[in-house]
Amino acid sequence: MKKRLLLVTLFLLSTILAACGGGKTTSDEGYELVDDGKFTYAASGEFKPFSVTDGSGKMSGFDIEVAEAVAEELGLEPVQKKYTFASIVEGVKSGRFDAAVASHTITPERAEAVDFSTPYYYSGPQIFVRPDSDIQTLDDLKGMEVAVSRGSTYADIMEGVSDNVVNYDSDVVALEALNNGRHDAVVTDFVTGREAIGAGMKLEGRELLERSEQAIGIAKGNEKLLEAVNKALETLRENGKLKEISEKYFGEDITTEPKE
Repeated sequence: MKKRLLLVTLFLLSTILAACGGGKTTSDEGYELVDDGKFTYAASGEFKPFSVTDGSGKMSGFDIEVAEAVAEELGLEPVQKKYTFASIVEGVKSGRFDAAVASHTITPERAEAVDFSTPYYYSGPQIFVRPDSDIQTLDDLKGMEVAVSRGSTYADIMEGVSDNVVNYDSDVVALEALNNGRHDAVVTDFVTGREAIGAGMKLEGRELLERSEQAIGIAKGNEKLLEAVNKALETLRENGKLKEISEKYFGEDITTEPKE
């Protein structure tokens, strides 16, 4: 009787420890997942048209459809998690998510925290202003009040240019503020700015500051998952699915590296 009680106690204790540990599971393919059979990815839900949140809390957009397409290629159930953009990379690094599918530009700093897939689209930051503004170039932003999204590479661009930088959790909210008469300019992705103008905001794009590559972030040490994601993206390029998703949201293909 005592032996049986001891075995039951040990079983319950092991179950509790396993639940508390929150460790990842290892798939048959050899990569680690937050939950078995699921592709748990994070996006901000505040970066229209890349990711936007509806009234029920569900996200949709370009990034979301890319994540779902990748999950399908992996044979996994896609599980979306809305998270503040500035904290998504750390969330992947700490094991909260399997991947970041949130329009992260590949940078050396971010590459120290996570591994990046091959790019799934190409873009670049641009200056946006109201039509009556004299601002044209980056030099014109010296000392100006410039709004950017918190944790983005756009904030890095403004270092040494202006000390008067205002951070928002969303690029779209920053553009709305500019449209409503606040700030001198916004630096954001040229596609996002163009979409805002197309939606009725009275803004204009000025200097395109650089080209950038956006990719999916995977935790370091999870090489098998990174390989699988890269293979999935390659398949989606070859079968035209990436292009199809891009044209749905932007009317053009931004998934192909632009020719200089």
